[in-house]
Amino acid sequence: QVQLVESGGGLVQAGGSLRLSCAASGRTFSSYAMGWFRQAPEKEREFVAAMRWSGSSKSYADAVKDRFTISRDGAKNTVYLQMNSLKPEDTAVYFCAAGQLGTRDMGTWDYWGQGTQVTVSS
Repeated sequence: QVQLVESGGGLVQAGGSLRLSCAASGRTFSSYAMGWFRQAPEKEREFVAAMRWSGSSKSYADAVKDRFTISRDGAKNTVYLQMNSLKPEDTAVYFCAAGQLGTRDMGTWDYWGQGTQVTVSS
C-alpha cells in the first residue's frame, strides 16, 4: 500500500523559511515523478513543484520559482520542499504527490498525501 506522509508545516512570519518533508513508502518510485501541490481556502489545488525521482526535470510554478526548491533523499525515500522568503499568499495546505506522468495537471498524479498546513503571517 502506497503511503505519502507529509510533515514540516506550521506557522511562520513573512520572509521566513520552512522545509516540508514527504516520506514515501509502499512501492518503488524510481520511475515516478514526485510533486508538491497546494490548496488555499476556497481555491483550487494548484501545482507548486515537481521532479523525477532521479532528481532530474525539476519544474516550478512561476509564483514560487527562485524561492522554493524541491529535492529528495533516496536513502530515506523522502522528498523535500524547501520554502524561503515566504509570503502570506503562500498560506495553504501543501500536498505531496507521486505519479508516473507528473505533469502540472493534478489529474495525472496517482498517489496523494494527506496534506500539511502552512500559514504565513504578515
